Amino acid sequence: MKRTFFSIFTVLLLTACTAHSQDQFEISKDHDGSKIFKGLISRNALEKETSFGWYTENKKVPFTPDKKAVAAIKQSKDSIQFIVFMGTWCEDSHFVVPRFFTLLDAAGYSSDKVTLIGVDRDKKTLDNLAEALHVANAPTIIVMKNGKELGRVIEYGKSGLFDRELGQVINPAL
Repeated sequence: MKRTFFSIFTVLLLTACTAHSQDQFEISKDHDGSKIFKGLISRNALEKETSFGWYTENKKVPFTPDKKAVAAIKQSKDSIQFIVFMGTWCEDSHFVVPRFFTLLDAAGYSSDKVTLIGVDRDKKTLDNLAEALHVANAPTIIVMKNGKELGRVIEYGKSGLFDRELGQVINPAL
């Protein structure tokens, strides 16, 4: 019953976020005065926020996504969704999230189909989404298929190659 609730909840969340593609977040100040986005955010919001120079700078760093991960996403792009928990304050998110979008671009996967959720330093979100999905670290990338979690990659992944590990979540034969 609990698993069914989370599956239904996740499908509704993804549908609502994808259908409206609106940002629904709070902005607070970090200890150094920088902005923290907490809630549903979009790639566009990250790219346009002038105080997030880290996003632009990390997009400039050469990154070639794992070819097998690109192929896995291409093959499954109509049946998978991503839920990404990140911190706009978090150095790991600063590194992984721009590269994650580079990976999706290489696979032809629309970033509009990604549910991007900002967390505060305590890994809390609006509406307790992080708690509901047992997220304790940022970034956490959850791969969903038919409303069920296939797996997740936390921070850089176990091997340090988050893109390769995402490909393996989508297609374990990789």
